[in-house]
Amino acid sequence: MTQQEPQNLPEIRISVRPNGPYRVFGPVRLFDNDGNEFELPEGQWYTLCRCGHSQTKPFCDSSHKTCDFHPETRAVPPPG
Repeated sequence: MTQQEPQNLPEIRISVRPNGPYRVFGPVRLFDNDGNEFELPEGQWYTLCRCGHSQTKPFCDSSHKTCDFHPETRAVPPPG
């Protein structure tokens, strides 16, 4: 059995913001541990907390700006 690439699917992209949240672009559904779906904010993207201090988890409320959150955010190239 061969697996084919899906055709004409919308692009889904997740960007790691420097010293900030994950920004999710595209039609991605988000569920909690019990399988309940989150209502997503209106717009072309939403942001997910990465610092752990947001009062609106799993969404970002910009708490990373005041909690001294400074992770390394660069992708490391694969070993070659």
